[in-house]
Order: sequence, then C-alpha cells, then structure tokens
Amino acid sequence: MKNLSAEKLNLLLELSEILNSSLELSEVKKRAIESAMKTLDADAGSIMLLDTQTGELFFDTALGEKGQEIRTIRLPRGQGIGGWVVQNKKPVIINNVQEDKRFFKDADSKSGFKTINMMCAPLVTRHKMIGVLQIINKKDGNFTDDDLTLLIALSNQIAIAIENALLYEELRETFYSTIHALAEAVEKRDALLSGHTKRVTKYCMATAKELSLSAKDTINLKLAAILHDIGKITLSDRLLQETDPLKYHEKHLFEMHPIYGAEIISHIKSLKDIIPVIRYHHEKYNGSGYPDGLQGDDIPFLSRIISVADTFDIMSRQKKLSFENALKEIKDKSWVEFDGEIVMAFSIGLKKLQDKEEKIT
Repeated sequence: MKNLSAEKLNLLLELSEILNSSLELSEVKKRAIESAMKTLDADAGSIMLLDTQTGELFFDTALGEKGQEIRTIRLPRGQGIGGWVVQNKKPVIINNVQEDKRFFKDADSKSGFKTINMMCAPLVTRHKMIGVLQIINKKDGNFTDDDLTLLIALSNQIAIAIENALLYEELRETFYSTIHALAEAVEKRDALLSGHTKRVTKYCMATAKELSLSAKDTINLKLAAILHDIGKITLSDRLLQETDPLKYHEKHLFEMHPIYGAEIISHIKSLKDIIPVIRYHHEKYNGSGYPDGLQGDDIPFLSRIISVADTFDIMSRQKKLSFENALKEIKDKSWVEFDGEIVMAFSIGLKKLQDKEEKIT
C-alpha cells in the first residue's frame, strides 16, 4: 500500500464506501467492477467465480464492451489466466496477453472482443478461494506494478463485500422460509386457503411492478402479503372452516384477525413497518371495511394493494368465479371498495402474469 499515490488511496476509500452501501449481492458485484475499472482506467472488467463442483470458472459479472456475451463462457479447470491464478493463488499482470500460453483465446473468439493486456487477482474469503477479479485493457498504455498493488487491495475489499452479501442473502432466505412456514401453518387449517398466500404475494408483486414501487416498499409489500393472514392462527378451526354465513358474534371474532396479526408481528422489531399494513388490509376505500373503518388515503397504500389481491383470490378460488368475472367485480368496485389506481395496476399486472404462464405451459 505504501507505493500507492494519495489519489489512488482516495479511490480505494471511495470503493470501500460504495461496497459498504449495499448488501444486495448483484449490486455489490456490479459496483465493484465499475469502481475497479474506473480506478485502474480500464476498458473492461469481470468477476469470475469458481464452481467448486467442476473446478470451472464462470463469468458471473462482466462489464465493458462485449460484457454480456462473455457471461456465457466457462473456463475448464485450471485453464486460462484466471485458472492459473486460482491454482497458484497469486495475482498476475500480463501486458502481452495474446502471446501468453495461458491465455484462453476462446473467450475472445466467442465474444469478438480483443484482449490486449490484463491483470488478475484471486478473490479469497477466510482462506477460501471463491474466484478471480479480472481487469482488461488499460486505456492508456500498459498496466504497472502500482496498478497490480492497487488491484490486490481492491480484490481483498471486494472479496469481503461478496462474503458479507452472501451471508446476508442466506439470512434473508432463511427469514423468508420461516415466515412462509408460518403462513402455511394457517393455510393447513383451512383447505379453502391452500396456496392463497403464494397467489396473493404473486399478485401483489405484479401490481408493485406496474406501480413502480421503491425497493423498500416492494420488500415491505412482499413481507406483508406473506403474513397478511397470520392473525387467523388465533381463530378456532370451527370458525375458519365454517361454510354457512357467520353469526354476529362469530363475524366479530373473525374480523379481529387483522388486529391479532398486527399484534403478533409487533414482537418482531425488523417487521415494524408492516404492522399497519397487516392491520388494515381489510379496510375498504369507502370506509365499509374492518377493523377500524378507515377510508380513502387514511388506509396505508400497501394495505390497499393487498386488499385488491386478497379479494380477487377469494373470489376466483373460494367463490369459484372465473378470472374474468372476478376481475370485473373488482373493477366495478373501483373508488368504492378499492383504490382505482391500484385496481388498474393490478389488472395490467394480472394480464402479464397470465400471458407469462400461458407461454410456460
């Protein structure tokens, strides 16, 4: 590090801030390559990850000219300059790539890109090799020893950032699996609810896309959609499975489930933002819903989305209406029971979902 100029050190600090600003794995890798290319004044860069089962290296993230094309290429075990770096666990700088016997020429042949010079450094986390950071074609001249010193420093930071993002992703998947299990525990008590949570979540995500919700609101909507009926876990089997119209006191008990759901979620600090979303997902735009009779914009926006998705699924599954008839009923109640803007976004999102599922089948 002592050979680095003040300017390069500042760039290294900037990279550290950039990498620490996100835990989304794809975003971390993209930002890492962008920063490395800028810092080292290169035309292209990539992160190649190691397939531990086959020993192959694959281009996980690649930016620059032909970046998209080379993502389909895999380097056989030990082949290419990247393979050499993995096997020897050493960084390398090569300014005459085309003459180097280790160079994997198929990558240039398949992509149509011409590699002139290159630097590679191993990505190692806790003594475990995960891949290679590769920087290609310096814009002005050859790569220098100072550039290689900087690349090594970059690779160390990037490896740590990738490891942190992977750990976060694992924790997030565990969290989602746990809350899905809680939701399914409710569904198993009522055959009519089978698959309800997954469908409502799917409809909500399609609607969120049409409404261009922020990343934070989209995550909160997904969590609330998965857990919107969690309060039903407090209701008796008889009440959940009742097919005849509910008596007054039964209806009152049933309509308490959003309150119970909000209370259950209130014990999980990380879910505090979705407490009102769950409590008010049965409110209606005209004030005829429950539990508090809220109306219009007083109802949380995310609750209004779940209300549309939830009601549509109940109509199409429990009441056995066709998708077309269920959607017509929803549209007929725009600006009465439902937010009309959301209904429009929901109907567009639903149509796209249907088209996509038809193509799959």
